[in-house]
Amino acid sequence: MDEEELKNYEKAGKIAKEIREWSKSLIKPGKKLLEVAEEIENKIKESGADPAFPVNICVNDVAAHYTPKFNDNLELGENDIVSIDIGVHVNGYIADTAYTIDLSNSYKDMLKCNQEALKEAISLISPDTSVSEIGKVVEDVTASYGYKPIENLTGHQIERYNLHAGISIPNIEVPYDWKIKEGMVLAIEPFATDGYGRVLESKIAEIFSLKAFKSCRLKEGRLLLKKLEPRKGLPFAKRWFSKDISPLKLDLVLRELVAIDAIKPYFMLHEKERGKVSQFEHTVIVLEDGCKVIT
Repeated sequence: MDEEELKNYEKAGKIAKEIREWSKSLIKPGKKLLEVAEEIENKIKESGADPAFPVNICVNDVAAHYTPKFNDNLELGENDIVSIDIGVHVNGYIADTAYTIDLSNSYKDMLKCNQEALKEAISLISPDTSVSEIGKVVEDVTASYGYKPIENLTGHQIERYNLHAGISIPNIEVPYDWKIKEGMVLAIEPFATDGYGRVLESKIAEIFSLKAFKSCRLKEGRLLLKKLEPRKGLPFAKRWFSKDISPLKLDLVLRELVAIDAIKPYFMLHEKERGKVSQFEHTVIVLEDGCKVIT
């Protein structure tokens, strides 16, 4: 990794960390999810960066891939457990971080074990560490508190304009032994649950990413593809374009673009047994003798 790349990653990480800590004050009963998402995304832009993906706000049994709709009226409740996943990019260099707040004060142990699992996983990261070793420590720490990791959600390698590149970092022990290499950028994100320990896809998709530029029948589809060019494949929210294209037409456009394989939908994921879910995440750069947390 050259000096310019490192500088961009560190800037993205610094902004992500600052916004993560600032955003915690937004998470309170009665606050609308849409307001939280928009305030965080606007703060990222004000900080001289851009969202690497739409802010994910996952409540209770929802584990991943939920961002509010353009007219979302959902509010946080006093008994909710709320996970916020934030991505920041500077010139395509991405930092990814997440945290969970328990408004009910009923899941302190689950959050504690989740944070400990993240800390222990990061402590193992250095060149030639097996990803299975990392998954095993997450699984063991989580189980020691009586909870389960989410077996089919993983951390991931990050590259420029590529949020999920190369290897995955499992949250359970696995039968393959991919190795960590110096210079890799990794998002380490254990999840914990009091449910089954697996997520299922819903039919709800508010997040998409561009796969390929293809000929689109609708002129609004061509407009959308043009507007997506600067993101170079990074995920986007449907609501980001609700002022450019009417909501009804936007649904038709997205449906057509999915059908012709021009864009990919990210369906909301929920815990199999509707168990509560928590998530904590940092982005790290692998060094010669360990790793550096940039978030």
